[in-house]
Amino acid sequence: MKHNTSRSNDTGVSESIGFMLIFTIVIAGIALVTLYGYPLLLKQQVGAEEKIMEKNMIVLQNDIKSLAYKTVPFKETALKIGGGSLTVYDSLISNPSASTSTISIYNRVNEYYIQSFKPGELRYESVSAQTDISLQNGAVVMRPRIQPGSVMLAEPRWFYDGPTNTMVINLVNITSANIMAKEGIGTVRMKMVGEPYYNETNFDVGDLRLPIHIDYTTDFDQNYSVAWDNYFTEKLGMTETGTPGTYDLPINATYPGRLVIKKFEVEIQAI
Repeated sequence: MKHNTSRSNDTGVSESIGFMLIFTIVIAGIALVTLYGYPLLLKQQVGAEEKIMEKNMIVLQNDIKSLAYKTVPFKETALKIGGGSLTVYDSLISNPSASTSTISIYNRVNEYYIQSFKPGELRYESVSAQTDISLQNGAVVMRPRIQPGSVMLAEPRWFYDGPTNTMVINLVNITSANIMAKEGIGTVRMKMVGEPYYNETNFDVGDLRLPIHIDYTTDFDQNYSVAWDNYFTEKLGMTETGTPGTYDLPINATYPGRLVIKKFEVEIQAI
């Protein structure tokens, strides 16, 4: 009589193979998540942090509007700064990282209403997204560092009224006692300094001082010229002259006109 025999370790071999298969599937899943999922999660996190800072900069812009136009003496805003740092640059402090943009407003006979105005800025510099978001001269502008170009996220308080032929320009100078930077949780404290500058010029029909020019110059490292060019030409109806960065204001010389320039100085006391 023939008997069937089996080795005592067959069951162990089956369990080992099953374990190896399951272990291989788990490792492969982790590898796929690490390879494809983790970079996607990081990208979404970077995008979320950038969107949060865009909103934060617009909140700070509204704080400056409250100081300048609503005569609020002091503003304080707590915010989260993720993925980079928030830095304040006084226009008068010598620093290679500060923006050196200037604005000049003058007429055809070279009478200057504003000469070489430096606005200073509050700048968020994203380390992960390689993007700068700047609050400068009452506007919020953004630019990528790895390629040219810029976009205006929130406009300054400038306007031209066609029926009355009136141009109103509000200039905001951001100052600080020293260069300040912050990461993580911060509180931005700011106040108005001194009395606002005010200049109003009325023009008769055919005034020889017309047209009025505005020069916007910027440096290579902190170049937001595309955003400002679009704002000047498309929003305000200015005309770019033959000189890059020089524009004619839309004040019409065939009608009585008026140019109103206001200048405010806001001091950032802490971040």
